[in-house]
Amino acid sequence: MVTHHIPPDAPGIATHLGVRRPRTDSLEKVTGAIRYAADTSRGDLLHARIVPSLYAHARIRSIDGAAALAAPGVVAVLTADDLPIRGRGDMRMFEPLARDEAVFAGQPLALVVAESEAAASDAVDLVVVDAEPLPTVIDLLDAMTPSSVPARVVPTGAVEDDEGAARAAHAAVGGRGADVDDERLSDNVTGRKRYVRGEAHEALAGGEVVVEGTFRTSWVYQAYLEPHVATAWLEPDGTLAVETSTQGTFYARRQLAKIFGLPASCVRVHGAPLGGAFGSKVIVVEPLVAGAALALRRPVRLALTRREDFAATNPASASAIELKIGANRSGQLTALEARLVFDAGAYTEWSIESIAAVLIGGPYQWAAFDVRAYAVRTNRFGTGSYRAPGAPQTVFALESLVDELAVRLGIDPIELRLANLAEPDTPMLDDEPWPRIGARECLEVLRGHPLWRDRASLPSDEGVGLALAYWPGGKEPAAAVCRLEPDGTLAVITGVVDMSGATNGFGLIAAQAFGVRPDQVRVVTVDTGSAPQSPLSGGSVVTYSAGRAVEAAASDARRQLLEFAALELEIDPGDLEIVDGTVRPLGSPERGVSVAILAEKAHDFGGSQPPIEGHGRTVPKSLAPSAAAHLVHVRIDRETGRVTVPRVVVAQDVGRALNPALVEGQMMGGTIQGIGWGLYERLVHDREGQLLTGSFLDYAVPTASSVPAIETVIVEVPAPDGPFGAKGIGEASVVAVGGAIANAVAAACGARPRELPIRPRWVWSVLRDGGGSG
Repeated sequence: MVTHHIPPDAPGIATHLGVRRPRTDSLEKVTGAIRYAADTSRGDLLHARIVPSLYAHARIRSIDGAAALAAPGVVAVLTADDLPIRGRGDMRMFEPLARDEAVFAGQPLALVVAESEAAASDAVDLVVVDAEPLPTVIDLLDAMTPSSVPARVVPTGAVEDDEGAARAAHAAVGGRGADVDDERLSDNVTGRKRYVRGEAHEALAGGEVVVEGTFRTSWVYQAYLEPHVATAWLEPDGTLAVETSTQGTFYARRQLAKIFGLPASCVRVHGAPLGGAFGSKVIVVEPLVAGAALALRRPVRLALTRREDFAATNPASASAIELKIGANRSGQLTALEARLVFDAGAYTEWSIESIAAVLIGGPYQWAAFDVRAYAVRTNRFGTGSYRAPGAPQTVFALESLVDELAVRLGIDPIELRLANLAEPDTPMLDDEPWPRIGARECLEVLRGHPLWRDRASLPSDEGVGLALAYWPGGKEPAAAVCRLEPDGTLAVITGVVDMSGATNGFGLIAAQAFGVRPDQVRVVTVDTGSAPQSPLSGGSVVTYSAGRAVEAAASDARRQLLEFAALELEIDPGDLEIVDGTVRPLGSPERGVSVAILAEKAHDFGGSQPPIEGHGRTVPKSLAPSAAAHLVHVRIDRETGRVTVPRVVVAQDVGRALNPALVEGQMMGGTIQGIGWGLYERLVHDREGQLLTGSFLDYAVPTASSVPAIETVIVEVPAPDGPFGAKGIGEASVVAVGGAIANAVAAACGARPRELPIRPRWVWSVLRDGGGSG
């Protein structure tokens, strides 16, 4: 791994920012000392196991748990009627156990609760389920047709409108645009969105150069290290408490209160350390354990096995994208037509058609476009928000055709992209104005890279591909508290779940804003009963939104300390500064007093000054998209069709690299997951809806032996509303990898892949047949 750092044009890089530092929790994790959600103990704890549906679609006649109840150690067999559900809606969270109808294989039908995990597991097979199989809806496009059988027969009741929360967790885009209402489609189509400007069809019909294709991607599993797990219990005062491996404690509290008809103040959620999440860990198992604890009045834990996690959670959805784009002979993009279809699986929650309908335009300016996007119900598990939801699918399609246009026009692919980038304040597809985006800087870095310059000299079975992408980012309200302790250290109090080292960034932000060293800052994450309001960890929201709240809280605490120090030193607060833990008069550092001495005085018993405790409450005014461009070098084995990746270069705009070591980790991790999208990962169901790739024996992910050399180039285009210019970066690094791999394969073998992952059988067949588009 080689890293380059491209500094921003703006002067004044902060003292403590931009320095490589290890994560503060590294030692705990590598030594195994950290305690995840399944590792904590609780007295009188019961253990739960799910009884899964064997059918992808069936009417439930009865569930008989008598034999299981007679087994040693079994306390209860709970069905939907036993859980005190009050909310209703077409969402997994309101249907933690199927009531009348099973809608995917692996769906929880009942919950066996016992004194031990072993007893619960043994009793699952004793539960007798009488179910009548119903027609199964698996083919995505067939499910849309008016003649399709329904994937769900029994109505779910009024649907909770949670689109806003789901969209906020993805990104703050896709909110405008007319619904598509001029087509006759089946009731399986649960979401529609359309964006139109100009006369795209006419522009393409008379266009000088037009390329088109149909692109498919598969369902993709997040493949985190720790499966879903949660524990619920009742406090003595009746409060429902849940400790869970979740990405958002406040979001979980809000939804659990809705589900069980409780005041939010009567629900408390503890966020356990996360063993990976990538968008999956948002209200999946929590309703099961919460409902069981409310029903049985004892603590209940459910830790999914890996096979259950594969079959019953919320991976990234499959897609089918029809795309046509055009340009004039000089290389100006003219028009775009797209029809995007996403498999929503069994539920309507977290469907991504609205976001994808904007992302299909990429970071480019289009004179005319007509985009239609659909979410379609099938008898598969519900979809989730895997890293940059909707973006890997759309970028694969768009960047493949942009590359094809470049070949047809005889224009360098980077130059074609540079010439068509959207300018700030011009409208996106949904009419939101483009903010400044670092796409140009990323492309210019790669334009001069030797891997790109020398690509023509590679052997005939090798190729280099390029793809450009962006992630819009998100913006959420956030709050933070910054408290000066008696020993002079600073405590940052937040409710943010640390998914990617974000709390390390909070410590740097607070240190810089307050004026102490990073080792003098401690970040404390507390539960929803004590924490300030904190956003869901997802959609590249946390550093951008919550980090700004931390900066505001630390600045507020700094102001309070300076006012106290001014009294002690008999000097105006405006004539004081705090540098590396010392409060000193401007221009007279020798008269400085340490923060520790002042903190001790401020905490004297019977003191006359209020505590030094800063509060920050913020919401960013604008989006801060992160752009990333990838160069991927591939090598093809002509005997087997196997594609390997010897080298990847990724340039990403991160706004401001608070800690380059963590930034590089995000860029490399996203790149590796993108290689999984491009070459390996594929959840497959048979015609009856049975999952065929339900374990790591059948589901391939990139391994240490297949991970290439990854060169990272950090580009900094500061975000105006981000803390010290930082922006969210977790998503952009994964988005363009699949498209870059596809373009590299096209360069190596002369055929353009139209499906991800790119399988050896397809490569072998096109090599045998002499190339062409696949």
